[in-house]
Amino acid sequence: MTTAVLAVQGAFAEHEAKLAELGEKVVELRQAADLGQPFDRLVLPGGESTTQGKLLAELGMLEALRERIAAGMPTLATCAGLILLARRLDAHDDKGTPRLATLDVLVQRNAYGRQLGSFHTNLQLKGLGEVPATFIRAPFVMEAGANVDVLATHEGRIVAVRQGGQIGLAFHPELDADPRVHELFLSL
Repeated sequence: MTTAVLAVQGAFAEHEAKLAELGEKVVELRQAADLGQPFDRLVLPGGESTTQGKLLAELGMLEALRERIAAGMPTLATCAGLILLARRLDAHDDKGTPRLATLDVLVQRNAYGRQLGSFHTNLQLKGLGEVPATFIRAPFVMEAGANVDVLATHEGRIVAVRQGGQIGLAFHPELDADPRVHELFLSL
């Protein structure tokens, strides 16, 4: 199997390293031509969701990736990636920036404040038990649709969800040594 990592901006190298440690073949998506490579899964990394959304549209990758995700391609989205997948953003956050909009959630961007509001904790993640979680200018899920399974909360806020093959996380599992979140993704 092969996993594609969106590599236009953000923490893509860290995901690539984690996947390589687990023996997964990885390809990068930097331009529309890269979509011609065979891949079975997709990672949408943390970074700056507005920049990533604009680049996906400008580079001609947005619709093709949306179709693959909607057709069931397993997708791991962390932090900014969760925002890209979100069907809806909080009204004050939604500036009409292009998004994939395949995950039935309402998300608030930068919900934990600026960079100084970043933190590390442990969460109970459904099916995995306690996992380390690093939050960096993280979003959270305000509402999850009926077909969305809540995997974890932090202080009453939804921070991890799954809908079909899509896993959306407000935190960065690629920054911690624990491989179980990526292993869960690779098992889809």
